[in-house]
Amino acid sequence: MLQNNPSLKSKIDQLWNKFWAGGIANPLTAIEQITYLLFMRRMDDLDLKQQADAEFTGEKFASRFAGTWVPPEHRNRPKEEQQPFEIEKGSLRWSKFTRMAAEEMLPHVQNKVFPFLKDINGRESSFTDHMKNAVFIISKPSLLVEAVKTIDEIFKEIEKDSREKGQAFQDIQGDVYEYLLSEIATAGKNGQFRTPRHIIKLIAELVRPKLGHRIADPACGTGGFLLGAYQYIVTQLALNKGVKSLKPDEDGFKRTSVSAVLTENAKNILNETLWGYDFDSTMVRLGLMNLMMHGIDDPHISDKDALSKTYNEPNQYDVVMANPPFTGSIDKGDINENLNLRTTKTELLFIENIYRMLRKGGTAGIIVPQGVLFGSAKGLCGGPENAGGSLRSESGNYHAQWCFQTLCRGRHRYPDIYESV
Repeated sequence: MLQNNPSLKSKIDQLWNKFWAGGIANPLTAIEQITYLLFMRRMDDLDLKQQADAEFTGEKFASRFAGTWVPPEHRNRPKEEQQPFEIEKGSLRWSKFTRMAAEEMLPHVQNKVFPFLKDINGRESSFTDHMKNAVFIISKPSLLVEAVKTIDEIFKEIEKDSREKGQAFQDIQGDVYEYLLSEIATAGKNGQFRTPRHIIKLIAELVRPKLGHRIADPACGTGGFLLGAYQYIVTQLALNKGVKSLKPDEDGFKRTSVSAVLTENAKNILNETLWGYDFDSTMVRLGLMNLMMHGIDDPHISDKDALSKTYNEPNQYDVVMANPPFTGSIDKGDINENLNLRTTKTELLFIENIYRMLRKGGTAGIIVPQGVLFGSAKGLCGGPENAGGSLRSESGNYHAQWCFQTLCRGRHRYPDIYESV
């Protein structure tokens, strides 16, 4: 609900301006670097909070920053030879390294903090695997100092907002990150654009994902639909438990990311609920960190082209939510041979692939060009524009009922194309 906090929006805009002035003008590159810094700060905050909670309850707690850390490239050495490369984890905390002088802080973050962040979930995790090619490109000490200062101010503003207005810190932090991601809309390539949150929430209301469903997005980008499904499920669990404090947001929906209502069993189920795929490794990293900053500890997002021959997951999912790219074509030689449509248009291929991904009785909410439904070219559906229709198989049988909401031209991503859900 950043529209009610102009001060917070102003500080986020200041952060963008500092990156621009510091020579990082590409929005996609800037958001990736900002995300790394936000992640460092949030990781320290969460660890300190968990430590305080454990001290209060008397429970045992193993801090991420306790002991020493050896960079992966030195771990195959004998133990006695690793010692010169050991780094005190405490020095990698945001609250520690941000006190350093500028000329000392930059190499410390480049050579120690950032490699530690890439390794944070252990060598076997999806996060670590997709972070291995990530690069910290902030090269000016002055930019790092200014960015750190502004991020600290943003977090103080979030804490103030949470304290005064009663909104959960995690939800406000999520709003901040969503506002940052909105800049990606100006950097979209190959049909990559961020889907506005109100559309994601609408689709979640229509498909109604539930705890225990397997939910996928085959073109997940920064993870907006996966997050939308997660928030819908957590919100429904909270409402079912009698939580009365949730109020409609600026889009008119009740939503929360806070998982306090979840039992350990529910958390374990949710950990195996959300599955995302994207062919862009930068988007995969942003998606992973987006979900982790919203409270999802180990998201399943893979660097994979869902239309290619390497992807084959028929009948695996109860719910698919997606806004696949539809501005171009794919090379015929790269198309998965299990797809039957004689076309190279990505919007049509994604529709068929999503249909294949669904289990019997499954539900999909997809954004497509309106021409897919009603165009004069060979589309997938037939029927009058004022009601609904059916998705046909190659044999002509009717398999899946659909309904739609036409979106306003130019209000989403393509100024000259009407889109439908």
